[in-house]
Amino acid sequence: MEEGEARSFLKKFVEEFPAAPEEGSPLPVSPLSRRVSEEELHGESLELGLRLLSARGSPAVLSALMCQAALSQLLQDDLSPHHCPQDAEVNQEEEQEAVLLQSEAVGRLFFHQLINVALTWHQNLPKLPSPPSASQYLLCSVHAIKNTRRKMEDKHLALPDFNQLFGFQDGVKRSYFAVFDGHGGVDAAIFAATHLHVSLSKQESLQSDPAAAFKDAFTHTDHMFRGKARRERLRSGTTGVAALIQGQELSVAWLGDSQVILVRQGQTVTLMDPHKPDREDEKQRIEDLGGCVTFMGCWRVNGTYAVSRAIGDFDQKPYVSGDADCSTVQLLGDEDYLLLACDGFFDAISPSEVPRLVLDALKQPDDPDELGGDALLDQSDDAVGLRVAQKLVGHAKSAGSSDNITVMLVFLHPPLQLLTRDSAAGTAEAAQDSTSHGAPQE
Repeated sequence: MEEGEARSFLKKFVEEFPAAPEEGSPLPVSPLSRRVSEEELHGESLELGLRLLSARGSPAVLSALMCQAALSQLLQDDLSPHHCPQDAEVNQEEEQEAVLLQSEAVGRLFFHQLINVALTWHQNLPKLPSPPSASQYLLCSVHAIKNTRRKMEDKHLALPDFNQLFGFQDGVKRSYFAVFDGHGGVDAAIFAATHLHVSLSKQESLQSDPAAAFKDAFTHTDHMFRGKARRERLRSGTTGVAALIQGQELSVAWLGDSQVILVRQGQTVTLMDPHKPDREDEKQRIEDLGGCVTFMGCWRVNGTYAVSRAIGDFDQKPYVSGDADCSTVQLLGDEDYLLLACDGFFDAISPSEVPRLVLDALKQPDDPDELGGDALLDQSDDAVGLRVAQKLVGHAKSAGSSDNITVMLVFLHPPLQLLTRDSAAGTAEAAQDSTSHGAPQE
């Protein structure tokens, strides 16, 4: 991020928000919940800040730094005046589980801190992180559609600046990406997208054993959502897949049938095996617990959910497990990209098709009508890459998917380099064929 870009954004931001919202005035963005527990405050505050700053075009790293600074100040405040009064509808045992805070009141406090950070930095900008080197290239292309479903229940999150959001200063670059596919409502997916990365950041084993940290973070997020589901009588669930790039190490964790694949030099690298009720080990696990897997249009756990692992779905725990699986691989530097997607994509597109489809999407001229009707489309490297996810979603829809579809591509090299390599490989192959065919006959 250039210093001039940060200063330009801060100037516009403080012109729009010269002071914190007054008591009784509407907040610039609405809180996710009416009440939050003290444990949920961290994730929900960061979500408010990132949503506000992103909507105004803030550079991602600046957003992360500002939200981290504002949250640090908020957590030092006395929040006891904003405790919720005891709810007569909630029995005493449930009320004692967590202290609840009034979301609008603590949200106002957070915005007060965020605006103070902006005013201070506008006058005296702190030292910003150095721009990433070529070896740290990351470009995230993401697109999501409701498709033919009545509601959109997918959520996703990309945090290329994970360290800045959580204050890590150990010199190891970290980036986080996740896709969540909700069912029975969007509440579980929203909750996971708001809190899983926060829980991951707090795991002591994150630096030494990211797989263990990911598993514990999923378990903890599921436990947290149980409290919210009980308070608000929610019955939803969500599958999820998340990836953490930590230095030269890639860790992926998943619950259910959302998937992530890695493409290296045009070849698919299998990182995971999605959890499905008819997967033999999953079926055996469920039956050992006294449950069953039956076919009712699709394979279902106890005749209900078509997923065998998820955050939420507490009426079918432990048959629908909240225990995530995780795998870790070393990045060699020759990887092309990661692709994370929900089953709405993978039900129509097999992982083996992805490399060809991505190359086709990069080669295919953009249609201005599909991309908003722009007369002049940006054909720069990053701009072309950013539009690939939209084309993949369209392909899955054309291939027959009727579900919500979310696709997230994380390019680890500039997208047009993939085309250059593919073109060079094709030229070499053609030359080899020509030499072979032109060899003299004995």
